[in-house]
Order: sequence, then structure tokens, then C-alpha cells
Amino acid sequence: MSVTLPATRTSPADNQGAAAANETREWILVTGSSRGIGRAIALRLAREGYNLVLHCRSRRDAAEEVAREISALGGESRILSFDVADREAARSALEADVEAHGCYYGVICNAGIHADNAFPALTDEDWDSVIRTNLDGFYNVVKPLAMPMVRRRKPGRIIVMSSVSGMMGNRGQVNYSAAKAGLIGAVKALAVELAKRRITVNAVAPGVIATEMTEGVEMDEALKMIPMRRAGEAEEVAATVAFLCSKDAGYITRQTIAVNGGMF
Repeated sequence: MSVTLPATRTSPADNQGAAAANETREWILVTGSSRGIGRAIALRLAREGYNLVLHCRSRRDAAEEVAREISALGGESRILSFDVADREAARSALEADVEAHGCYYGVICNAGIHADNAFPALTDEDWDSVIRTNLDGFYNVVKPLAMPMVRRRKPGRIIVMSSVSGMMGNRGQVNYSAAKAGLIGAVKALAVELAKRRITVNAVAPGVIATEMTEGVEMDEALKMIPMRRAGEAEEVAATVAFLCSKDAGYITRQTIAVNGGMF
């Protein structure tokens, strides 16, 4: 199910100018864009002049609020609701959206979960749910879109949100670290396949970022690992993603960009 919210309107002359501008705007899908880093990415991309395909699993009201903010910025958006861990639901929603509106310039795979525990206490569901959402979710979203993006015969961007945990491992996050490390490997391989098509594929690996996902983290201990001695902001991650989406980043592919305050 999708909802399109048009750009804010003023005078007829402004309407014509806005319509012309929106016709030339590229569309980017951001999964998990109703809150946290995904929300920050969507709003930053809107400010950079992109239209957004927003995504949520269940927080429709939050996604609609992001859509209203995008409209106020002069952009357009629509919302897709599905669970990235559900392969059929993802394929059905994405194929229908591409059929109705055309394929996207960019895809930001941001949706993710964590279920932390020491490895001996980790349950099968802890493992399976994190792998299904964080790693399988990448496949479930990108697979239906890869060939439509190729058929555009234009440059494109695929950006995958990994994590510092996927680069260096983290106590109590064997499942999360495995999924995020797997994404880095997938990015490296897919980037090679799509390079000749002018579609870049990169990962962004945030460190400790002040969002809902870091609530409950022992911040004093975490900050000791960070040379900058502070948590990052979602907007700092969003700025990195926006750069990788830009034309200026057209020769950057197969890379993992760490946004972690110098953790390693």
C-alpha cells in the first residue's frame, strides 16, 4: 500500500515551477525511514533535491509525519509498508511500485533490528530474526530492484547500512555482527557486478549513534572506546549517505565508509 503526498503549493506560478522541478528529481527508496537514522537520511535527501519512497513496517503514522516534512521542503514522497524480512511481501510491494511509477535512482537499505545477548544465552529466535531482517532484508529489497535499475541505463546508487559491529565485532552482538559483516561482503560482490552499469554500491558503517537503538547502552563505557568522546548524530550519518548519492561520488564504489568518531 502506498500514499503519495504532493509538494506544498503556493501560487500558480510557484506550482508550475515546483512541478517542473519535481519532474527532474530522482527518486530514492529508504527502508526503515520512519525514525532514527532512516528518518534523518530521508530528510537530508529531500533537502538535497531528491524525492523519496519512504518505507515502514508498522509505524505508518511516523512515516506519514516524515512525508509531511518532505512536502514542506518542496519534495514528493510516497510510503510503502512491508516487513523487509518477508520476501514475498517485499517483492510484491516493490514490483508493484516500480510498475506504477518507474524504478528508482537509489536504494538505501537501512531497516534493521538487534537482539543482543551473550552468545551462550542467545536464542534461535534472536539469531534468526536478526539475520532475516538485517541480512536477508538486503536481498529481499535489492533483488527485485537490481535489474529494473540496470534497465534505466542511467547511473544509480545502492547504499547499505552496516555497522561498526560488522567491521570489528562487538560483545553480546554475535548475531548482529554476523549480519552486518555479511552486508559488507555482499556490497563488495554486488559492486563488482554493477560497476559497468554506473550503479555504485557502498556500505556506511555507523558507530555509536544517538538514536532509539542505542537507548539502554552504557554510554560512559561506550564513550571510552571513541576517541572523539561523544556519540554521533543521525544527521552525520545522513550527510555521508547524501554524499554517496551525489554525482560527486560517482567514482566511489565497493567501499565501506565508517562514521564512528575514530573507533578504529
